[in-house]
Amino acid sequence: MTSAARPLADRPLADAHPDGPCRTALPVPDRHDSRQLVILPGWALGVAPLEPLADALRQGLPGWEITLLDYAALTCPEGGRLACHDVDDWLAALERELPDGAWLCGWSLGGMLASALAARRCERTPGLVTLAANASFVARPGWPAAMAGETFAAFRLGFERAPARTLERFAQLVAQGGAPHRAGSARLARELAAACAETPRDQALAGLSLLETLDLRETLGQLSASQLHLFAADDALVPGGACQAVADCLPASGRAERIAAAGHAFPLERASEIAARLVAFITANRVEHADVGSRP
Repeated sequence: MTSAARPLADRPLADAHPDGPCRTALPVPDRHDSRQLVILPGWALGVAPLEPLADALRQGLPGWEITLLDYAALTCPEGGRLACHDVDDWLAALERELPDGAWLCGWSLGGMLASALAARRCERTPGLVTLAANASFVARPGWPAAMAGETFAAFRLGFERAPARTLERFAQLVAQGGAPHRAGSARLARELAAACAETPRDQALAGLSLLETLDLRETLGQLSASQLHLFAADDALVPGGACQAVADCLPASGRAERIAAAGHAFPLERASEIAARLVAFITANRVEHADVGSRP
């Protein structure tokens, strides 16, 4: 692993799909024996906001290697910071950082990239968790539970013309949601804005292209990895209907759950609770795979 990687209750909603598991000719690790979890951050926010979640996961998964992967340190094959707008180039760069057998988790854009990586890695990814990550961030025909294309285009234009002001507004939207007049939301927005200011502008623009391009509606139904997708009931960036819409894409074993009284920043604000959900999901699925593997 290179320098880009830093160690750092509701009812499930799911429908069955007939798609078969992904196949690969590469060596397949012992899925249930993996003790590595890689977390991918959201757009323009870096890894710092997710440190409390990583710390809580280390407590809940003793002996595991919990890694926060920093996009800012990703490089192109020819050298230099990765800032291209091509999804495949991003997935290839991320793939170079990931150990075989690692569980994948991602927040928002990170969850979308983690889903695409799980499809690319097939059996080398035993499990996938996404946090506030839509199957398509931008609305498409047949997928209305997403940000309107006009809204996204206006945000992109705002970032190109006035990045600092746009990032400040973005941080406010991330911090929004949950209990009305929640104490600390203004402070959280300031902290997130400061984190955004550290993101290279060219890489942030590339990330917007990824958000616009990624369409994982079919991908989620074809994954062989165990899946858990968590959504916030009061998310200002991902509509609440995305939870059911994603659930309808999943195979019978997949789960989509809604976190009540929460906004887009729920992995930060409720790190201990979210870590507990992840630990329970990972532990149950590792045991399940171990039981299956031990049968004659």
